[in-house]
Amino acid sequence: MKAIRLHAFGPPGNLVLEEVHDLQPGSGQVRIGVESSGVHLLDTTLRLGEAGPVPLPELPTVPGREVAGVVDAVGPDTDRSWLGQRVVAHLGQVPGGYAEQAVTSADHLFPVPDHVSFPDAVAAVGTGRTALGIVELEPPAPDDVVLVPSAAGGVGWLLVQSALAAGATVVAAARGPRTDVLADLGVALAVDYDRPKWADQVRDLGGVTLVYDGVGGDVGRASLELLRPGGRLVMFGFSAGTPTEVTTADLVARGITAGWSLGPRMTALPGGIPGLAGRALQKVASGEWRPLVSTFPLREAARAHADLEERRALGKVVLVTGGR
Repeated sequence: MKAIRLHAFGPPGNLVLEEVHDLQPGSGQVRIGVESSGVHLLDTTLRLGEAGPVPLPELPTVPGREVAGVVDAVGPDTDRSWLGQRVVAHLGQVPGGYAEQAVTSADHLFPVPDHVSFPDAVAAVGTGRTALGIVELEPPAPDDVVLVPSAAGGVGWLLVQSALAAGATVVAAARGPRTDVLADLGVALAVDYDRPKWADQVRDLGGVTLVYDGVGGDVGRASLELLRPGGRLVMFGFSAGTPTEVTTADLVARGITAGWSLGPRMTALPGGIPGLAGRALQKVASGEWRPLVSTFPLREAARAHADLEERRALGKVVLVTGGR
């Protein structure tokens, strides 16, 4: 089979397509003929050799933890009814997604309905579970004015849809030309946070009551300052490189609340992380969510990483080996 391998930490160009041995599933495992592989911002951090929430892999490694495709082999003591099924899985702490085959426990599998594309299924099991956890922890209400920075990203796009479905007024923010896609969602206002006075446009609406902040840095801080008294700042990432600065004085003087919505809070939700993945896939299958996906051929994993790091890619980035 073909796989993307990383032999040395460093720039995107270190990701190379190679021929490697076929995989064989062990007891309780299946082998997936991979059609789509998810690319996460965390993958770029690991590629650089930077420590994070996931341990650095031993080299050489095949990156990636989200895969969708068809089960083409099962190991001993594995239910043979999985053979031929369309599935999606998150591989957990074990990498290996950027390849034509992946092996994982049958317990990690979610069946994918025929009408759901493999890239959309990958988006559901990865960014979808994160977006759903955020919404379940801090649900929007009809009387909310919701600001979503990085609304053209995989998680942000789904948060916008969830807030709109709840009847909230939504302000979607993104960088540069990425704002063009936001009008299709029907938001009240789409702003470019690369422009110096973007916050003034939001302030003209009277401020906001809820911020879903996955950006951090200056954008996150400006978003915090747009909150009305009683507003909520929900932090779940910092793609800008640093988390949003929040002090006790901010909470007291502004009368707002702020919290981090990943980690233990999310795992405590019904069914934990697997439960979130399953419910997110259901939202995609029902049409309630329409993921935004940018696809790249498997052989162009380096370009996918570069576009993700430079914020050129829209939505969830997915590598495609073939099929739907």
